[in-house]
This record gives sequence, structure tokens and C-alpha cells, in this order.
Amino acid sequence: MFDEKTILITGGTGSFGKAFVSRILRDYHPRKIIIYSRDELKQYEMEKEINDKKTMRFFIGDVRDSQRLKSAMEGVDICIHAAALKHVPIAEYNPIECIKTNINGAINVIDSALACGVEHILALSTDKATSPINLYGATKLCSDKLFVSANNIKGSKRSRFCVVRYGNVVGSRGSVVPFFKNLVREGAEYLPITDERMSRFWITLEEGVEFVIQSLKRMHGGEIFIPKIPSMKIIDLAHALAPNLPIKIIGIRPGEKLHEVMIPKDDSHLALEFDRFFLLEPSISFQTPIDYTQTRLSERGRRVESGFEYSSDQNTEWLSDERLLEMVGGQRA
Repeated sequence: MFDEKTILITGGTGSFGKAFVSRILRDYHPRKIIIYSRDELKQYEMEKEINDKKTMRFFIGDVRDSQRLKSAMEGVDICIHAAALKHVPIAEYNPIECIKTNINGAINVIDSALACGVEHILALSTDKATSPINLYGATKLCSDKLFVSANNIKGSKRSRFCVVRYGNVVGSRGSVVPFFKNLVREGAEYLPITDERMSRFWITLEEGVEFVIQSLKRMHGGEIFIPKIPSMKIIDLAHALAPNLPIKIIGIRPGEKLHEVMIPKDDSHLALEFDRFFLLEPSISFQTPIDYTQTRLSERGRRVESGFEYSSDQNTEWLSDERLLEMVGGQRA
């Protein structure tokens, strides 16, 4: 579905955008890939790194700027919305700025996609959007609702909107893994852990890119796709990366949870389970009814039991030390 298509990625100079672009250029033949972001230095560096003037286009712009976004989205077939303010404590201290980017920006992406007739629009979400206790999670929950509901206002337009929600990306910018590695390199005397009980979902960048690609292929419109991925306690991750370094408990940061949930019990009536992923149906739909138990890739799912919850502490799949080290390149910190 990517051959001879024009693809736009908001926030495209981030970890996901760079990995996605590399994968698409390697395996497909897109007509054009547009990177839409506000950091000119990162665009300059990415343009030099990829060095594909025939396919790549770089637009300086902010998702807060609806007119610029519409200009960039003209002729686009596929849009991946990855732009967001994501740092939990910073969002707590700068709530208005987080709302402007994560909520107002989402509205602008939706409006621009509809105005320009974009066919497939996928928004990246986070486990923190489920039962949020911090502002970042609350803004991403709002964004998720906006993208799902966009399918009800498209009218006769060809546009389809969906959301992909997954956990912490191992090794991405802002991840605890490079943070711990940097501490070890700098000669830290201990690794700081907020709470010894804390657990998280984990996924590699490559797995996240693959899941997005497959979700674009399987989407009807209105779904929230959630991959089945392993959990690991933060304290076990620290021991795996630096087994000889002591641990210091420093307390939970503002807006932080002990465990993450990607499907809450209250959404179990909307949840479908497939072999390697879950799907949340939209809670309300005014369009022609869609049978979400079968994807456009002919995958078949079944409804989960009432009260089902997909949480990092109750997960059936756990990350071993060996698998974690494989995910981070095979070396301890």
C-alpha cells in the first residue's frame, strides 16, 4: 500500500520517524515522503543521513499551525501523526503548552487530512493514555478520542482514521535504557529507581514500526490497535543492564504510575483479541456498521471476557534479562 504513495509524518525527525522512513525506503517504493517538524537542525541532520533528494521532502512547521499543515498535506495519501510533547514531568509543569501540541495539534491534523482528502491517517498513542493520572496521558487520551471520532465526521470522504497504542520503546530518546547507560558511562555510584514495584510494557523501535505498517494495512477506521508485548519491572531492567551497580529508591515522579494499563476493565466490552494484538472498537459509530472481528488482512479476532484488563503487572508475557540485552544490542551498560 506504500508503493507510489505520498506519506507525511508529523514529528518525523524523532526516533519513530527515522526508523519508519528507513524501513519504507528499504522495502517499498513511495512516491514521496514528507517530514513535517519544527526543528530545522534535526531536519538538516536527517536529510544528510538519508540523502535521497528524489523521495524525501522536509517541511518546517508546527502541528499547532493549521495553515502550514494543510499546505504540507496537499496530495498526501498516508499521514502518520507522531508529533507530541511526551515528557511527563515537563508536561506537568507546562500544561498549556502540552495541550496546544497534543490536543490542538491533533485537531489540526484531522482537519487538514479531511480538507486534503488523505486516505489513511494513523495517530501514535501511548499506554499513559489509558486511565491517565498525568497531563501527558490525559492529552493523549483526548487525542485518541479525536482521531477515533473523526471517522464519524468524514461524510463521503475516503479518509480513515485509527490509533496505535503501545508501551515504552527500548532505546528511544527519553527512554530509561539510554538514561541508565549514560549514568554507568559517567561513573554513577547507583541507579535511581522510583519504586521497586514499578513495571512497564516494552517494545523495540523496529517492532513498533512493523506494528504501525501492519495496522495501516489492516485498519477499517475507528480502531485503537494495541500490540501484545512483554512487561518488565524497572528494577529488574536496572539489574540486567548493570548487575554490579547498587539501586537507590528515589520515589515516584510527578504524574507517574506504578504500572501501566493499555486496556482498562471499563473498555473490556470494546476489546477484541487477535493472535498478536488487541483491538478496541469505537464506543459510538454513526457510519455503516463495521465488523471489527475481521481486519482488512482477513485476521479474525474474538471478544475478551467482561472485566478483562491488559496491564503491565498482570501481563502473561515477561521480558527475560537475555531478551532485554538482545533488544539493547547485546551489551550490558
